Amino acid sequence: GFSVSPGAAQRTLTSFMAGFSIGMLLYGPLSDTWGRRPVLLGGIALFTLASVGCFVAGSIDMLILVRFLQALGAGAASVLARAIARDAHEPTDAAKVLSMVAIVTAVGPLLAPLIGGQILRFAGWRGVFVVLAAFGALCAAAAYLRVPETWPKERRKSAAVLASFAAYGRILSDPVAWGHMLCGGMAFASMFSYITATPFVYIEYFHVSPQHYGLLFGLNVVGIMIGNFANTRLVGRLGSLRIIAAASLVSCIASLAVALVALTGWGGLWSIVVCLFFVVGVVGILSANCTTDLMHRYPHNAGASAAVFGAMQLALGALASVAIGALADGTPFAMGVTIGVSGVLCFVGRVLVLRWHGRPVKAGA
Repeated sequence: GFSVSPGAAQRTLTSFMAGFSIGMLLYGPLSDTWGRRPVLLGGIALFTLASVGCFVAGSIDMLILVRFLQALGAGAASVLARAIARDAHEPTDAAKVLSMVAIVTAVGPLLAPLIGGQILRFAGWRGVFVVLAAFGALCAAAAYLRVPETWPKERRKSAAVLASFAAYGRILSDPVAWGHMLCGGMAFASMFSYITATPFVYIEYFHVSPQHYGLLFGLNVVGIMIGNFANTRLVGRLGSLRIIAAASLVSCIASLAVALVALTGWGGLWSIVVCLFFVVGVVGILSANCTTDLMHRYPHNAGASAAVFGAMQLALGALASVAIGALADGTPFAMGVTIGVSGVLCFVGRVLVLRWHGRPVKAGA
């Protein structure tokens, strides 16, 4: 390893987050212009090569650079998995498929530290990048062999590439789009708050053993799976809009309950555990349905829609983690406040979606 300060090591994570966000915002419009398949394959190839670069990096500065490139490539899969699902399916079926995508999106941040920790234990930090490079190569082969082009030439924008980026202006001036980004993004922020805060809250404050903490952590993974399975069964009957309305209400109520328990101590550990089960359990439901509805609202800019939604999710999740650190005082206070505020803003998103959904989309979408 490198002999570096914690701050220098933290910059590798910052560079990854920056690269991932920038990558998503680039790939969306590019795929609307050039098609999904070449952009997806290019992104996965960049991720794989950059993972090899991380393995051979000889300095912390080199590692920071290649981590940025690695994330820049990884952004392709995050955006294009959603856009491809939208291209290939009608709205109801797309919501079902995106529920499966949402399981990976939501469960990934929950399981990654556990898996990475085990690889780190047996193979060191360079071993983590060997595994990521191998995984990238496997994904590249699977995408090349199994993923068809779902955005044919006749449906692509005939204008220059830069014109495709103008879609961001239309999307960001639409209150419905902001509603979807708040609903899905603030639910994601609640989950990031949970990931950041619960190791301290459970183990240090409530004196839960590490073994039992793992079980409580796994409980929320089960909750996400149950929620998304229910979504695949219900979305055909109820539609995405009704499910968004119900799930965002659940998120708000459960988030405020977490805040109440954290601030008053009422009910203790198990009250927080139960409330967090519902807070985390609806994350995938909101992500799948908000993304589906937003992409179908902008059918010619599905890539850009998926990109701006994904980037907003990531930004709000990162902001929530920063807030947890800034507000930490040795009690569950920081978690309660951050999750409570996230739940209220999720409900604000619900109001925007339901209030403005019938509003026509600006020309060009």
